[in-house]
Amino acid sequence: MIGTYIIIFVAVVLIASGLFTVKQQTIAVIERFGKFQSTRNAGLQLKIPLIDKVAGRVSLRVQQLDVIVETKTQDDVFVHLKISVQFLIRQGHVYDAFYKLQNPHEQITAFIFDVVRAEVPKMILDDVFEKKEEIALAIQRDLKQAMLEYGYDIIKALVTDIDPDENVKIAMNRINAADREKIAAQHEGDAQRILIVERAKAEAESKRLQGKGIADQRREIARGLEESVDVLNNAGINSQEASALIVITQHYDTLQSIGSDTKSNLILLPNNPNAASSMLNDMVTSLVAANKINESDLTPKKTKK
Repeated sequence: MIGTYIIIFVAVVLIASGLFTVKQQTIAVIERFGKFQSTRNAGLQLKIPLIDKVAGRVSLRVQQLDVIVETKTQDDVFVHLKISVQFLIRQGHVYDAFYKLQNPHEQITAFIFDVVRAEVPKMILDDVFEKKEEIALAIQRDLKQAMLEYGYDIIKALVTDIDPDENVKIAMNRINAADREKIAAQHEGDAQRILIVERAKAEAESKRLQGKGIADQRREIARGLEESVDVLNNAGINSQEASALIVITQHYDTLQSIGSDTKSNLILLPNNPNAASSMLNDMVTSLVAANKINESDLTPKKTKK
């Protein structure tokens, strides 16, 4: 009876040692005496105890590898690029992925270094920032072609960070700040020029309107004087006396206007009874003399034969 129990116990232990589980999205590689035997999918699996063994497990999930590459640009600037590569093992190629590569991460890293150091030295630093998508596509294209042989499929390659030397970043910021200050100065100059032009236009328009107002004012004054002379002539006052009366009236209106403003300057004019008549006679004499000069200039001169 004891021997039977021992045999049953040993059998149970052997059967239990042959049972194993495989997680979802994982494949187990089975070897028999060191030689590849088969692969097992997710679930409860059975292997021959003491003969078969689980050599390893391969994940079918998408994996990501981050690599930082230091390289030099065409304009001799050293820059660090952070490359993120997403990859997975292809269905049906577990054998290649498990046995052909000792360390797939090192292999992928080597390919990334090779591609980046072949592409970036062809570009200046500004182009590296602008064309990072082209760098990522080149990495994905070359890496995908190289890794297919080993059972790996490259899903996506991304350039997630570009980090030049600190002094270079400071210089780039200074250049950017100088360009912005230049643009700001240009805009300020344009604004000042527009302001000056508009101010000149406004002043010219103001002068034009002011001149028009003065002309209209003088025209109305002349019309008023003409009407006043006509009224005085109708009252039996001749033109010379009417003109003298108007000049006297304007003289006292002017004195009244000056006296109404405490801040105005005082102008002393002759105010005797003959002053207006003398002033008028002087104005008439000047006008007559000017008319005679104009008539003499317009009269054709006789030439001697």
